[in-house]
Amino acid sequence: MTGTQDSKRTAVRVVRGGPVLVEGPVDIELPDGSHVQSDRFMVAVCACGRSKNYPLCDTSHRKRRRRTAD
Repeated sequence: MTGTQDSKRTAVRVVRGGPVLVEGPVDIELPDGSHVQSDRFMVAVCACGRSKNYPLCDTSHRKRRRRTAD
């Protein structure tokens, strides 16, 4: 960290099979340069890529395809 940054660390929690939880508020920069902001105290960032509200999680990771018996 540089001397100009706050020494407080941001907590990030990775949920297996789920989102990445980040202490908010956050400003997320997307690959195209656009930004998504959230003022929530905890923000769920999509890690599966299925969210219709990407980059924010909409719990689409919970919808798993069931295998059919052959």
